[in-house]
Amino acid sequence: MPAPDSLKEIYGDEMKDLWSANDQMTRAVKTMAEKAHDPKLKELLETSITGINKHADTLKELLSESGEEVEKEHCKGMEGLVTEALKHSVKEAPQDGDLRDIAIIAQYQRMSHYGIAGFGSAAAYASALGRKEDVSKLKKIVSEIYQGDEYASKLGEKAAKVAAKQ
Repeated sequence: MPAPDSLKEIYGDEMKDLWSANDQMTRAVKTMAEKAHDPKLKELLETSITGINKHADTLKELLSESGEEVEKEHCKGMEGLVTEALKHSVKEAPQDGDLRDIAIIAQYQRMSHYGIAGFGSAAAYASALGRKEDVSKLKKIVSEIYQGDEYASKLGEKAAKVAAKQ
């Protein structure tokens, strides 16, 4: 693929990359949800899958509306994050449920922060391009990811306190 030569092309590439990142994260989060010990963490992860899928649908819609090809472009950044997430929270995860939950939360948050950066950048590009509806939709996604991240932090702090007492 040739290098983009306009902000519109960079915007389209960002959305295609985010779509791939979302698909990869969904698969990882499903696996991590199966290993979660805390029912609240399991619920957060399962709920986030629904949100991630909704975000992917929004990306497809925005790509179509902007005249871009509605296709994803493999995200190598998320590929690396997913590999690490599954390594630390599943393959080489602690056997203790509370400790495993801490690892799952840390990996979930790393992937979420990648999404915050990507969707935030896409919102900035949309703003510069005068695509006000896109900005609104993308900022809503960033807000939703932040909410899940904040809740994950609370669960992680609780699990860390429990693990520290053991």
